[in-house]
Amino acid sequence: QLQLVESGGGLVQPGGSLRLSCAASGKGLDYNAIGWFRQAPGKEREGISCISASGSNANYADSVKGRFTISRDNAKNTVYLQMNNLRPEDTAVYYCAARTTFVRTVCDVRSLIVDYWGKGTLVNVSS
Repeated sequence: QLQLVESGGGLVQPGGSLRLSCAASGKGLDYNAIGWFRQAPGKEREGISCISASGSNANYADSVKGRFTISRDNAKNTVYLQMNNLRPEDTAVYYCAARTTFVRTVCDVRSLIVDYWGKGTLVNVSS
């Protein structure tokens, strides 16, 4: 079993930055594509970014493109989400999720089938 733990959330002012981490344990991430999702109060969960198992490909939802960057360090079993120029509408609980796959170069957050979920970390963008 793969366990995922998110960290790095908190309160930040509009225009600020945060870096979220998703630390994995139980097994390595080498054969896991990783996605970041978020859910704001009263809204449906939204997939915002995905990175392939090899790290060679990533994609983003239009709502975060140009502001957020996903990256991974398989040696540290950790995936990151750098969030810049944060807006109040980015306020949500952020979750990382994993899909075990032998296709290491592909990931699309719009169609990612999740095998494992983390429990989430809250990001609050407010002045």
